[in-house]
Amino acid sequence: MPDTAEKDPPKTRKERIAEQRRSLPDAFGVYLFRDSKNRVLYVGKANSIRKRVAGHFSKSHTRAADDMIAAIESIEFVVTHTEAEALLTEQEFIKRHRPRFNVRLRDDKSYPYIAISLDEDYPRVYFTRERHKRGRVYFGPFSNAKRVRGTLDLLGKVFQYRTCEGKQPGRLSGSPCLEYHIKRCQAPCIDAVSKEEYRENIETIIAFLSGRYREIERDLNESMKLAAADQEFETAAQFRNKLRAVRSLLERQRVANDSVGTLDAVAVASEETDANAQVFQVREGVLADRQSFYLENAAGRDESEVLEEFVLQYYASSISIPPQVIVPRGTERTEALAEALSERRGAAVEVRSAERGDKRRIFELAERNARLALDQDRLRSERRRSQRIEALDGLQQALGMPQIPMRIECFVISNLGETHTVASMVVFEGGAAKKSDYRRFGVRGAVQDDFAAMAEVLGRRMSQYRAQKELSPHERAYDASFASLPTLIVIDGGKGQLSAGLAELGDFTQLGATVISLAKQLEEVFLPGRPAPLLMRHDSAPLQLLQRVRDEAHRFAVDFHRGRRDKAMTSSVLDDLPGVGPARKRAILQHFGTPERFLAASRDELEGVPGLPGRVAREIHASVHRVD
Repeated sequence: MPDTAEKDPPKTRKERIAEQRRSLPDAFGVYLFRDSKNRVLYVGKANSIRKRVAGHFSKSHTRAADDMIAAIESIEFVVTHTEAEALLTEQEFIKRHRPRFNVRLRDDKSYPYIAISLDEDYPRVYFTRERHKRGRVYFGPFSNAKRVRGTLDLLGKVFQYRTCEGKQPGRLSGSPCLEYHIKRCQAPCIDAVSKEEYRENIETIIAFLSGRYREIERDLNESMKLAAADQEFETAAQFRNKLRAVRSLLERQRVANDSVGTLDAVAVASEETDANAQVFQVREGVLADRQSFYLENAAGRDESEVLEEFVLQYYASSISIPPQVIVPRGTERTEALAEALSERRGAAVEVRSAERGDKRRIFELAERNARLALDQDRLRSERRRSQRIEALDGLQQALGMPQIPMRIECFVISNLGETHTVASMVVFEGGAAKKSDYRRFGVRGAVQDDFAAMAEVLGRRMSQYRAQKELSPHERAYDASFASLPTLIVIDGGKGQLSAGLAELGDFTQLGATVISLAKQLEEVFLPGRPAPLLMRHDSAPLQLLQRVRDEAHRFAVDFHRGRRDKAMTSSVLDDLPGVGPARKRAILQHFGTPERFLAASRDELEGVPGLPGRVAREIHASVHRVD
């Protein structure tokens, strides 16, 4: 007989989550909240996963935390053996998924480092924002690029090192550069210093950046006395000047006596979704550096949780971990933090609070700076927010709009001759760029006619809006940017581009959207049905906002255009070269940077490409410069 039993109705979201919560273990581990698109919203660690997750659903929350709970569609977990293992696993997941509701360093990929190229015969000391090359020593991360450059400037004055690019020092002319003449380079390019002496100097720089100040003082003092004993008085004077410079610097930055030793004092100030962390790096009683990091705290976590997540993220990317880290009183999981940091350092790390003396004073200084930095950041943010509101209000009045233009979309065409015509759509919400909503278009037809190209792109924007209205936000094809209704549409160009755009944007205008064009030459604003352009004062906030939106759209379009053009040039130029496969193709592009520089390269320059045999380089040069 056929089965006539009715199927169980599908479970609701609340029922699914309740069932998942019941299956959570009472053990150490990490849990992940995911949304309807399977994106990780939040990663947490716990001594008991079941109890910790229950806390998210039971206690009162901030508005941001409530938003997170409302977005949860599924819960996953990973069991660990210890609390320290859970801390490290949590950070790995945060680094991989970058969850929206975890505490995060703002723009953490862009923090600067100081690098030393020990893989070269005469190492360079240089500024960088990446730290993946083998054979290099890195120091950082630093929170302020200007201070990093200041440190490099100081190192150049005191210790001297080469700044020329390339593995080998010097210029093609064979003569030393200005850095040598102003006593900022030892000129290894003309053998003014031996490789051994230059390496010793680099080791001194490494010791300085590592905070081994007493070692540097002792070595410089001994070198000065030895040179004087050998009657090398000019060399002795150089060591004396270095010693004086180092001592002067250390005395200016001394914050405690030598008994304080080496430590980091870490303090956090938090308010709503904003936070600031200060790291005071003390090395042998000297304040080696002060780092200030602004944090995203979307879920409004308390300061103890913010500090815990910051410490793990900061030392995950930090090159060195000190033997002692001072944290606020009342910080939870200090033992687990110490165990996790000790594992990363490969030696014991003590994490504790300071009750009295110099350590307490240093921590209080870090704490005060965190609060001041947060207040200043919030004040700047409030000022910028006020300026944006003023500009939007002025724009509404100038254009006679029925509502404030909270969502502005700007469209720009970028082309070069008859190929690779592209367009960009950038979005500003509340007067600020919303980069997640930017979109790019490859123009399919009418590439020589800007009016037709603009009409095609705006027609596709309109079609996307209609298509998105038929989809649910939970569907994979749903695009929140295309589904949004703009308040103001800005078209790059004059009357012709505006007319072309209006013909395609009927649905938007009927729904209340305002469409204008902005001509770059005189910064004239054209409105529908108005023959004369609207002229705004060049120093007015509304016009400057329009210019900023238009310029950002140009930048975005040009980047896309350049990428497509370079890809096409690369495909046509490199694909058919003799002896060039994918690996050598990557090496050539990495070495020269752009196809144009490759095409202009001489035979000697091609032979200098790492990993490219001389014979192949000569064949490539002959092929590129062949005359048919």
